Amino acid sequence: MSKSTIATYGHGTHNDFVLVFDPEETLSITTAQTAQICNRITGIGADGLIRITRPNNQWFMDYRNADGSIAEMCGNGIRVMARYLVERGHQGEGIFAINTRDGVKHLRVPAVGDITVNMGQIRSEDGEITVSSNGLVWNGYNISMGNPHAVVFVDSLEQVGSLKEEPVVRPKEEYPEGVNVEFVVFGEGRELSMRVFERGVGETQSCGTGTCAVALAATLARAQSLPAQWIINPPGGRLEVEIDAHQNAILTGPAELIGDHDIARFLDA
Repeated sequence: MSKSTIATYGHGTHNDFVLVFDPEETLSITTAQTAQICNRITGIGADGLIRITRPNNQWFMDYRNADGSIAEMCGNGIRVMARYLVERGHQGEGIFAINTRDGVKHLRVPAVGDITVNMGQIRSEDGEITVSSNGLVWNGYNISMGNPHAVVFVDSLEQVGSLKEEPVVRPKEEYPEGVNVEFVVFGEGRELSMRVFERGVGETQSCGTGTCAVALAATLARAQSLPAQWIINPPGGRLEVEIDAHQNAILTGPAELIGDHDIARFLDA
């Protein structure tokens, strides 16, 4: 067996991750190994794995979904990564940058409390889409947050069913690498509730980029002008999203580290 390789488990509104600190890029974690680590029965269990590297003296979030597939960006994950860097003493609190496959993101990270990240440009794509689940079909919004989202507004979150099966989104050619699907209900004022089916994962307790997509879709659905602010309640907690006048999505919410695990046995497999 190889020597110990310590990873940290954490979550942002119960969207959970395994973080591996690898600034020198000495580890190579395969797709199959990622899936084993994230397996909730035989592994540690998580929605994704974040390998923290530092090429060119800049923090980089190498994010993989639970099935090992590559993802461009994760709004909850980047906050958990930022909390790890500050709490473990690798980065001072305050404003700093983390690079992702969707470009550089700037965060405001206090020693304790909620973390804010400028997620960058969000846009609504042209073309009509539909989403079907539980025998029902809805028209939806095709939103890009660097990764793809299909957002639909429903009468109740229960009517979408168990979400054990992936919702069908058409036209499929709009999403050659799959799509995250958000189901949303308007509440009072600026409150929204949502459920999400993440590509490569399944239904999760929260999705940071998904909440940003929901905020833009809600703004469009209500024909509101920018800037716009929404409070969004996925099953795992409460997040705040502001879309500014330049159509940047700014996400604020908690991030928490839970504990460390030795993942050497998975890397030997």
